[in-house]
Formats: sequence, structure tokens, C-alpha cells
Amino acid sequence: MGTHCEKRRERMRKSKKKKTIGDLIWRVVFLAALAVFCYCAFQLIIIYLEYKKGTDEYSSLEQKYVSEGMFTENETGGASGGENRGETDKNGEPVSSQTDASGAETDSEGETAKDKTDLEKEPYTTGETETEIETDEKGQTTVRSYLVLKNPVDFESLQKVNEDIIGWIRVSALGISYPIAQSTDNDYYLHRTFERVDNFAGCIFMEYQNHSDFSDKNTIIYGHNMKNGSMFGTLRKFYEDEVYEKAPYFWIYTPDKIYRYDIFSCAEVAVDSLAYQITFSEEGSFDQFIRDAYDRSVVKGNDIKVTAEDKIVTLSTCTGNEATRFIVQGKLARTYIAKKK
Repeated sequence: MGTHCEKRRERMRKSKKKKTIGDLIWRVVFLAALAVFCYCAFQLIIIYLEYKKGTDEYSSLEQKYVSEGMFTENETGGASGGENRGETDKNGEPVSSQTDASGAETDSEGETAKDKTDLEKEPYTTGETETEIETDEKGQTTVRSYLVLKNPVDFESLQKVNEDIIGWIRVSALGISYPIAQSTDNDYYLHRTFERVDNFAGCIFMEYQNHSDFSDKNTIIYGHNMKNGSMFGTLRKFYEDEVYEKAPYFWIYTPDKIYRYDIFSCAEVAVDSLAYQITFSEEGSFDQFIRDAYDRSVVKGNDIKVTAEDKIVTLSTCTGNEATRFIVQGKLARTYIAKKK
């Protein structure tokens, strides 16, 4: 009997010992999991706060330095026209206006008098025009007359915030609206905001090798593909036909000019793609650039004719794959003279 009891007590001791070890292991695993959870939660909070700081900064900049409803006129009447070009003939005399099929008077771009009347109804149109003499790469001069718009962006004040500002971009279909900066390299604004604050969001910035006046054949604008949709985080929505058809263009405001670019190509490309070429010294190289853009495009932009005389702006963002980027390309379609409000 005594022996039996001793064996029973021994089994209980072993059972308790096993249970104690099991409880200890479970507690260690639980605490480790809890620590991992807390760490991940902490990191998510940090990321959220970083995102919020970035979006708050840019929202504040827009509220302070951009007039309310600045793009309303461009998203409606602005598509009807805007650039009144009077080209000169070989003797330097202005080319006279022509008549279209309906008998309406047009300028060299086919813009009718009705277009000009519609534009005068826009809230930022002054009703004025200004003439400029432009010289191309071959030394030929052209006299161009541009409509004058009140500039809704307060560049004078923005330059006091950051002298690197060169423009403001608006992609109407996606609600993208940000200042554009340019530095002496492409690294500075990768993780610095417009106000030069360290932040994941960075800043929308121009390729440092481009001329800041958008005069190059291909000007490249970079922006992060943020998970919260800020910066260029929504560019890929142009994969959806309805988004492209809603507003297939974007606007760039500068201190002196306002430009409208019609989107003719959207695609995922390699990081060393021809799309990132800026200069085109070899004959036919720009034509090849245009053909490649049409061939790879996921949108139907073939109705927008791009020629060797056109200027392109390429919007570029990352894809999550280090080897590729997503780009949106637009050709310069309209130019306005910008005057301070």
C-alpha cells in the first residue's frame, strides 16, 4: 500500500513538473508574440504619423498659397482652347488667320473665335493677350500670341518657403495637386518634403538635368507611390479606362506660364527605359521615343498626335518592383501667360 502511494505521488510530481515547464514555454511564446505585436503596432503608428505629417504639410500649402477653385475653369472651358499662335512667314511677317470648314475664323492651331469667346467666360481669364517672339533650335523665329490668365498660385510666397520651387502640378482626374521642386541631384527630395522636413513622402520634383522652364523635349517629374494614395500614389489608376476618359490631361503652373498637357501614353516601364531620355541629338531618336510611348501604352491615346516638334512631360513613380516604374506622358497642348492675381 505504501509503495503504491509513493508511486502515485511521484507521478503527480512529474505531471506538475511537466505542466510547469509547459506553462513557462507558453508564457515565453505569448510574451514574444506580444512584443512582436507591440513593435509592429508601434511601427505602424510611426508610419501613419509620418504619412499624416506629409499630407498635412501639403494640404496646408495648398490652402495658404493656392486660390480656392483654381482649376475649375481649366477642367471645363479650358479644354476648348487657350493657345492663340500667330506664326511668321519666311519674311518674318505674321501669318494671317485662316477659315475652317464651317467658315469660322481660326488661328494656326485651328482655334476658333468661339473658343476664345468661351475662354473669356473663365474666372481666371483676363481677356488680354501677350505676344512673344520665340526662336527654335534652328534659329527660326516665330511670333506667338498667348491668352493671359491670372495665376492662382502664389509663387512669390512659396519661394520664401522654399526657393527650389519651379511649378505646381495638378492631375485633375486623380486629385493630385502639389508643388514641384528641383535640386542639384535626384536624391535630395526623395525623403524630404517641400518644407525640407525629413519624411517618407518626400516631394514632387523635377529631374535635376532638366531645364526648370519645361523647355526640354522630355521633362521628367518624379513622385513617390505612397500607400495612402498621396503624392503619385494614384497614378496607376490610369490603367482604368474611365479614369483616363474622365480627364486625359494635367496642368503645370509656373510663375510665368501655365501649361496644359494632353496624356497620350501610360505604361509600366524598365528603369532604363527610353522614356527617361531627355535629349535627342540623333536624327529620328525622338520619333522612336514617340513610337515606343504609343506601343507600350495601356490607354487609348492614339487620337492625340505627337510630332517631332512637340514637348513632353513624363510623370514617373515606383511600382514596388525595383526594376520597373509607372509613367504617365503628356504632350504640351496649351500655353497661357500667367499673371499674379
